[in-house]
Amino acid sequence: MVFENSLDFARKADRSDSLRGFRKDFLFPVIKGKKQLYFTGNSLGLQPKRVKKLVDEELEDWSKLGVEGHLHSRRPWLYYHHFSRKSLARIVGARPAEVVAMNQLTVNLHLMMVSFYRPSSLRFKIIMEQSSFPSDRYAVESQIRFHGFDPASALIEIAPRTGEHTLRTQDILQTIREHGDETALVLFSGVQYYTGQWFDVSKITRTAHAVGSLVGFDLAHAIGNVPLQLHKDQVDFAVWCGYKYLNSGPGGLAGIFVHERHAQDFSLPRFSGWWGNDEKIRFKMEKDFHPMKGADGWQLSNFPVLAGAAQLASLEIFDQTTMGELRKKSIMLTGYLEFLLCELKREFPFFEIITPADPAERGCQLSLLFGKRGKEIFTELVKRGVIVDWREPNVIRAAPVPLYNSFEDVYQFARYLRLAALK
Repeated sequence: MVFENSLDFARKADRSDSLRGFRKDFLFPVIKGKKQLYFTGNSLGLQPKRVKKLVDEELEDWSKLGVEGHLHSRRPWLYYHHFSRKSLARIVGARPAEVVAMNQLTVNLHLMMVSFYRPSSLRFKIIMEQSSFPSDRYAVESQIRFHGFDPASALIEIAPRTGEHTLRTQDILQTIREHGDETALVLFSGVQYYTGQWFDVSKITRTAHAVGSLVGFDLAHAIGNVPLQLHKDQVDFAVWCGYKYLNSGPGGLAGIFVHERHAQDFSLPRFSGWWGNDEKIRFKMEKDFHPMKGADGWQLSNFPVLAGAAQLASLEIFDQTTMGELRKKSIMLTGYLEFLLCELKREFPFFEIITPADPAERGCQLSLLFGKRGKEIFTELVKRGVIVDWREPNVIRAAPVPLYNSFEDVYQFARYLRLAALK
């Protein structure tokens, strides 16, 4: 498609969009009577309209059935984690037994590191990107200290080359090889939260395994955004949150992936809880722990049904399409945004796009780095009804999400950005 900087082009592209019907399934914020242009699905996805119905159904069953809802509600609470399994498996490229919705992201990361960060005196290092999301770093540092090591020597962080904003895959792989004999775990983002760079999951995993290290991924900005094939790529484990591209609501339900070769290994150390115990004998209240097969065996506590209902509402939408179809639109939609921004940059050269230009190295998000006036322009965009987000010290992130954003949204965003820059 040859892009054009015109409203007519944007509307024509929308008429040709086979996924345009999903837009009506979401609720867009309305502030002071004005429907907002929403570009922060990378931070908090929009609410699917169906959420209220599903949550209300659980509230109704609770009111009518009380505790009996565990077995007799329309979606029995005792088995609620089963209902999202196939959808999540399709989205992350896994087998159903390898995934489960549970907890929050950082809780899950700690639980995974109990099993997959097992340092020895010779192999104790963790390799990750230098600018990982702070919560990941907090978790990693605390795990390193918990095992009696010093992050100063045990944590290897990979930074972009001087003058560059993103990491080169060759530098990641070379660092893994250099520290391979001492590396216990390689932990990377799927998509980097600040720059929007999509890392090569397959190459990182293969290289880590070749040096004898385990490898895990934080998919907070990748799940529901880019196609994944965790099982085929032989990833050891992954964690994610549900409130970004999965549209599961603020603080929404997170989840994990554990490759089947580990998920059937009951000798792995793990923190145990009764929801991870074999559900066939769970209510016998026996003292010995018998983990469920698959990822289910890492569960701790009762499933949060109301949060799970909100997630199901979104997953039902994902079930009506494929990540392949979403990806096709995402490439076009984000490409159109890039086209308009590059035109704008010729007029206002004080910003640059720091997200990779190669669509194979990015998802929905484009990150704009401002040399000046960034916060001022961000504030002006918000005043004009454009919801983007600001990341210190000087980046505006914009994410056109293929499930609910349109080409006209993208066109209007670029128009408002120009007006904000002119002010």
